[in-house]
Amino acid sequence: MTPTNIALHQKSRVLELTWPDNVVHQLPCEYLRVYSPSAEVRGHGPGQEKLQLGKESVNITAIEPVGRYAVKLVFDDKHDSGLYDWNLLRDLGDNYEAHWADYLRRCEEANYVRQTDVQVS
Repeated sequence: MTPTNIALHQKSRVLELTWPDNVVHQLPCEYLRVYSPSAEVRGHGPGQEKLQLGKESVNITAIEPVGRYAVKLVFDDKHDSGLYDWNLLRDLGDNYEAHWADYLRRCEEANYVRQTDVQVS
């Protein structure tokens, strides 16, 4: 399923996706960055994932279409190697709460304290 609309809200650092079934997902840039499908983040196999820290204020600077199946998100920390296909984006939206809770748990296990007072400019 391909989104019917993709809107980047840079000030609030949110990517908004509207789907044909009228579901709307608002995905924070930090969330998209830490769940990048790139090998840098996911590794090359199970257990090789690399926890992404310090991404609280990351923003998306470009959205580049890749065929009819995906987009490449370019982040302002120069990360641009992940291709976000529609199935991945739908999963990240539909399962946001579970994925985000897992990320927060992994941050805690790494003794990382997220900067929750990051200024939105």
